[in-house]
Amino acid sequence: MNFAHWLVILSVFVSASGSYAYIRDTLSGKTKPNRVSWLMWSLAPLIGTLAALSIKADFWATSRIFLAGFFPLLVFIFSFVNPKSYWKLTIFDVICGICSVVALIAWWLINSPQIAILMSAIGDGFAALPTIRKAWKFPESETGITYAAALISVILVLPSIPVWDIKNSAFQIYLLLANSILLFAVYRKKIFSL
Repeated sequence: MNFAHWLVILSVFVSASGSYAYIRDTLSGKTKPNRVSWLMWSLAPLIGTLAALSIKADFWATSRIFLAGFFPLLVFIFSFVNPKSYWKLTIFDVICGICSVVALIAWWLINSPQIAILMSAIGDGFAALPTIRKAWKFPESETGITYAAALISVILVLPSIPVWDIKNSAFQIYLLLANSILLFAVYRKKIFSL
């Protein structure tokens, strides 16, 4: 194993600790996950992982995509223990969910693994919108350390990307942007009150 592989392993531990914090806060009732986002966040990366593996993308870069789906799946499952979690189906949530599903269906119909990776990132982005909106309006309902850990995790994995092409880097770039936006949404009031 080389240095880049150790960075991926460190990234996994950082991401797992952030997910643990979110699950802990969900179980205690402090955090109220939007199940629409967390379910879609689990599906898109897991499908993106399958697409990346089907075209022999780098294992180390792909493992990070897998974990970007696996950890949200755990949050989604644990959210059913917290009665304050919600499956809120506003028009906005429905539109975001539909766009996310359409992106995944488009990949399936086109049958192009590279398009699948792009479409799963786009679908994941639409799935993020309900939580971004909730974090913007009610930042106290989110565990910001989870998004900080996810952002650090993505930054750590960037040097392990062997070739900056769609199959190896598109989802990582999306994760970098999405977690930066979520982190800002959660902490913006604290930042600007200084």
